Amino acid sequence: MRYKTLPCLILILKFQILFANVGAKVPAIIVFGDSSVDAGNNNFIPTLARSNFQPYGRDFEGGIPTGRFSNGRISTDFISEGFGIKSNIPAYLDPTYSIKDFATGVTFASAGTGFDNVTANIASAIPLWKEVEYFKDFQKKLINFQGKNKARTTTRESLYILSLGTNDFLENYYLIPGRSSEFTIEEYQNFLIGLAEKFVLDIYKLGARKILLTGLTAMGCLPLERARNIMSGHACREDYNKLGRDFNVKFHSLMDKLTKEVRGIKLAISDVYGILVDAIENPHLYGKYFHFVFTFEILIHLYDKSLIRISVPIVLNSTLRN
Repeated sequence: MRYKTLPCLILILKFQILFANVGAKVPAIIVFGDSSVDAGNNNFIPTLARSNFQPYGRDFEGGIPTGRFSNGRISTDFISEGFGIKSNIPAYLDPTYSIKDFATGVTFASAGTGFDNVTANIASAIPLWKEVEYFKDFQKKLINFQGKNKARTTTRESLYILSLGTNDFLENYYLIPGRSSEFTIEEYQNFLIGLAEKFVLDIYKLGARKILLTGLTAMGCLPLERARNIMSGHACREDYNKLGRDFNVKFHSLMDKLTKEVRGIKLAISDVYGILVDAIENPHLYGKYFHFVFTFEILIHLYDKSLIRISVPIVLNSTLRN
């Protein structure tokens, strides 16, 4: 039996079709976001939100916990490989890499961050505005490495990925009293959408043209939230899932607005919500070990409280069989 194709490979095909329509090449993958796309930046800042220890990385090359919140590679690594660039996207703060490595792909992401600066402060993570500052620093190095004209082309033709938002709700709004007393949940969603728009326009002004926004996943079904949901037998939280769906509708509206208003921008949104729900409802399609791995990660959160604040995203790469 052949199992369902890895979800991020489906996304790669969609991106290739989208960008093929404008005759574009993708020389690099440039990533912003949270733990879903952090390849180890948090190893080099003073924060507890790290994953540079076992069992993380058990299926990475050499079984090394690199700081990716995964048993192996993360989605952006697969996307890079799918575009024929390279198999792993390095963390910008990792001193073992240089601009030669970053020129074809780099992640500025930091586990625990969000659109909201308050979210980053809670986890002592890198705020999104600082990720953009790192991008500016990267651009200066890229010009020195490639020359001004080639660096400009690399910047314009690269694929930019933004993956964050979950922490703003689960580790900020619903956990810390500050934002919930300042905003209704509807107002807070609109506040975050405004920050997302500002981010897109900021990197557009810096040369970005092809941008992927991931939206929110089924937050109520994440292992961490199921572990917390004691009163309902660790079932998914539908209220959180509905919030994710509502936010994604607003995200789509933002994409439509920017596509109409911003000249030359190419935006896409990946269905990370649908991917996770499908994997949970049809685990047999993703490999015989998927249900076990998913359940095990819930148990990790139940019995190892040291992991409660760093959350283990579901990654399917080690559970697939051809």
